[in-house]
Amino acid sequence: MARLLIYDAYENKVYTYNSLNENDPMPYSTNRTLTLREFRGRSNSPVLWTTIAAMEAWNLTRRKYGSGIPVGYAFRRIWEGGHGTRSQHYAGVAFDVGQSLSQTRRTAIYNAARSTGAWGYVEPLSQTPTWVHFDRRYGTPACRGTTAGYPTLRRGSRGCYVMVLQDALSTLGYQTGTRIDGLFGSKTEEALRGYQRRTSLSVDGVCGCNTWKKITTAVIGVGRTKTTID
Repeated sequence: MARLLIYDAYENKVYTYNSLNENDPMPYSTNRTLTLREFRGRSNSPVLWTTIAAMEAWNLTRRKYGSGIPVGYAFRRIWEGGHGTRSQHYAGVAFDVGQSLSQTRRTAIYNAARSTGAWGYVEPLSQTPTWVHFDRRYGTPACRGTTAGYPTLRRGSRGCYVMVLQDALSTLGYQTGTRIDGLFGSKTEEALRGYQRRTSLSVDGVCGCNTWKKITTAVIGVGRTKTTID
């Protein structure tokens, strides 16, 4: 059983789905084109998250392609690692698909994803020789000169990037509350200020470029700790 958080950027709200089974379809996905188990991949997390926009982009791509799309990797928690410090997999909005398919079929999926115009990024096939990557990143990256990375967060922010921040801070020993909820409130701000103070960052309670760099580098792949919350 899993708890699933879905961020609705249109309404700026986070919806919670409790006690989902592994074979249940992902909310907002069409019929059974994507199950919770497929979205989870190799992650062992009892809580997962994504956005309505990512599910809508998946639906459009699946419809354009016209057949099943096998998912190799989708969700991953940042302390589980496996991807880079700016990976959208940790935000639950990225998919690596088609690993078991022929190059011809992967190219068809790539073309379908590109043609929807719904994804924030579809990686060139020259960079993904045995899979297709697309993600529904959102917001303006905190670090300039890149389209990757996470946006600046501050008190009042909501969404999957707040979930990544809460996950990282709690794993590093800075408590943002008892559960990940995607809401940047007073406890998340207090935890962030504590981390900034301890690591000689500017103590402003805002997660910008420098803070993101230091936090993600510190937490990626360290594994679950005794202070990690779900």
